[in-house]
Amino acid sequence: MQDQKVVIGSEEWCSFPALGIPKIKARVDSGAKTSALHAINIAPFRKDEENWVRFDVNPIQKNVKTVLHCEARLVGRRIVKSSSGYKEQRYVISTDICFDNQTWPIEMTLTNRDSMGFRMLLGREAMIGRMLVDPSQSYLLGQPTSEELKTVYRDAIQAKSGLRIGLLASNPELYSNKRIMEAGESRGHDMHFLNIKECYMKLDGHNPEIHYRGGKILNDFDAIIPRIRPSITFYGCALTRQFEALKVFCLNSSKAITQSRDKLYSLQLLLNHGVDIPTTGFANSPLDTDDLIKMVGGTPLIVKLLEGTQGKGVVLAETKKAAESVINAFKSLNANILVQEFIKEADGKDIRCFVIDGKVVAAIQREALPGEFRANIHLGGTASIIKPTQEEKRIAIKAAKAMDLKVAGVDIIRSSKGPLLLEVNSSPGLEGIEGATNKDVAGEMIKAIEKNFKLQKTS
Repeated sequence: MQDQKVVIGSEEWCSFPALGIPKIKARVDSGAKTSALHAINIAPFRKDEENWVRFDVNPIQKNVKTVLHCEARLVGRRIVKSSSGYKEQRYVISTDICFDNQTWPIEMTLTNRDSMGFRMLLGREAMIGRMLVDPSQSYLLGQPTSEELKTVYRDAIQAKSGLRIGLLASNPELYSNKRIMEAGESRGHDMHFLNIKECYMKLDGHNPEIHYRGGKILNDFDAIIPRIRPSITFYGCALTRQFEALKVFCLNSSKAITQSRDKLYSLQLLLNHGVDIPTTGFANSPLDTDDLIKMVGGTPLIVKLLEGTQGKGVVLAETKKAAESVINAFKSLNANILVQEFIKEADGKDIRCFVIDGKVVAAIQREALPGEFRANIHLGGTASIIKPTQEEKRIAIKAAKAMDLKVAGVDIIRSSKGPLLLEVNSSPGLEGIEGATNKDVAGEMIKAIEKNFKLQKTS
């Protein structure tokens, strides 16, 4: 009967209970036969001897941070021709749709609708016998407020058992930090940026706490991702230790970060684990400068401040006189330095292997710009994809394990003696390696948390 049909406008809000989608805005199109849902990361799988498909949905227009992880029974595949004439093969699912408290099963295709105005297209097959369309009207069945949307999406994401993850860092606008936040949210986790300088702690044998500026207590996190700038290593590691005392899983431990930041100690640890490095010398007195230079094979050589970071406090001394001058100048300031052989045959190149949870997930070759020297370290220039050798992968994984780091940027240089390890970074940047390799390194970090959190809970 016509009077039993629901009258809808050209745009309406609907929901998909079985998919866990509480609200999604749909474009009503009686000219389209089949309905379509925006979906990304689509992957078929078997469940109960049937074909199913997993996919992620960004239910809000122009919002990639809100992500719901869904799965549905797979009906099949279908060739769909768009209004522009483009043909695409899509997965077809069957699920229940809900309009105005009425629910019925429909079939719809999965496709990336980022370029479209609506995340959902409601076709005529889903409406036959149930709806009448008044194209002059919109949202006849009601429209949620922005606050209502925030609430229903937050509840939906939490219902999917996401973890509460804190990113302990300094700059929320840094590419690496933004990517990690996005990656965590895209996998359904409740992500929080925690500014190191705004955290403080209560040391108490019975009731230890971590507070955030304003008095908010931060004791309810499942996991923490420490990304600590070298200049605040001491305080950042103290906070990480406090989270560890609260039995919160930390992707890199405070001990691992602390020892990775001590250049001399880290090199000694690496050597003790059988990882080769460029010949390096360390002395306390200027009286030993001459023998120190000979020890590393003479000039040219590299002088590195122990407290220096990411290329700062590094000098290339090309002659013995220059080396003596630089070493003695640093010593006169009571600065601790390392003296290291210069690997000329590397020709201004090094390899950065990104290790996550004992696996090299991405690698790039970095090359200095013309006219720059590299002093056995990365000073900038260009980055390109490279396939590291098995030996280079072995060294990278072994180095990360020696430092007890689950996430590490391992820098390797190719020499006539074979690959040599230069440095292990406990807070490696993501921009260069994701840009060059087009790999979701941030997502791999979140997956490592999921895996290790489960292991921690079952052990």
